[in-house]
Amino acid sequence: MNQGFETLAIHAGQEADPHTGAVVPPIYAVSTYKQDGVGGLRAGYEYSRSANPTRTALEEALAAVEGGVRGLAFASGLAAEDTLLRTVCKPGDHVVIPDDAYGGTYRLFSRVLQEWGVSFDPVPLGDLDAVRAAVRPETKAVWVETPTNPLLNVADIAALADVAHDGGAVLVVDNTFASPYLQQPLSLGADAVVHSTTKYVGGHSDVVGGALVTRSADLGERLAYHQNAMGAVAGPFDSWLTLRGLKTLGVRMDRHCDNAERVVDLLLSHPKVVQVLYPGLPEHPGHEVAAKQMRRFGGMVSFRVEGGEEAAVEICNRAKLFTLGESLGGVESLIEHPGRMTHASAAGSPLEVPADLVRLSVGIETVDDLLADLSEALG
Repeated sequence: MNQGFETLAIHAGQEADPHTGAVVPPIYAVSTYKQDGVGGLRAGYEYSRSANPTRTALEEALAAVEGGVRGLAFASGLAAEDTLLRTVCKPGDHVVIPDDAYGGTYRLFSRVLQEWGVSFDPVPLGDLDAVRAAVRPETKAVWVETPTNPLLNVADIAALADVAHDGGAVLVVDNTFASPYLQQPLSLGADAVVHSTTKYVGGHSDVVGGALVTRSADLGERLAYHQNAMGAVAGPFDSWLTLRGLKTLGVRMDRHCDNAERVVDLLLSHPKVVQVLYPGLPEHPGHEVAAKQMRRFGGMVSFRVEGGEEAAVEICNRAKLFTLGESLGGVESLIEHPGRMTHASAAGSPLEVPADLVRLSVGIETVDDLLADLSEALG
């Protein structure tokens, strides 16, 4: 029976405990497991780096809500990215990435993987001809963020899947901004989805984690081997917190979207705002694609202001209910200056972000309070 998103988020991989009937998977704070004779593993568990029942529950739930066949949970989003890239690439290989990728992803490519011998090219993913031209025989992956961080550009996942597959590469989609509730890239042809579960999946700013979900069992097995070999796995308590957050993802995302739409209306009418970046706006260049592949347009909003960098920084400093801080996707609203904060690692590169840009992660507070705080911060 096909089940809805919220049902899967609450029940997939989370059967009641057979011994006690507990409806929530226990936290298995255990490193090793008694074997029934040499090589006689109970339910396949031998050592918690390889597998842990709490992590298994999270991994099965993540696979279910993304419509994938295998889910894997990691200590952070970047740990998930690194494991995937070192699974599908080797020295001498090449990757196409967005020309406005997350700063941490860019740092991973430019400062870590490039020194390992993996090259990359930043390309505007909205230009399919440019992506096609960037793919070469040694290209092993096309890396997609949609919407992107922090410029909220939108990429056509289905079209990019065709381009990647025609070139013999896998398509990887960072689905962190949209969350599996708003967008399911595997159904559009992506081979793997990556998440920073720290963000919307966890949703409460109390746990750091990452995830990979695959469309094929073969890629899932390869990634699982590398997950175990490299070891950056999610611990049992982190898995439990992330799983708890996943259960309410659907209802939270509806409120995030409701509040973001009201915030966008305020920004559009404010004289000090010169541009609002939000895929839900009809004038957004990726609006039609977003409307086709997303349920709604998300809780992330970016905008540019009069007065340049100094004015943008002052707005961030004046906000009170919008907390000045990095990260995103929690129940509380956050504000940041990407150029000096989350994307400082991209300064001076092709991925440098505008200095007058402010990024909002719109939370689920009473929206009138958010609007009043933002109005005060804008001045």
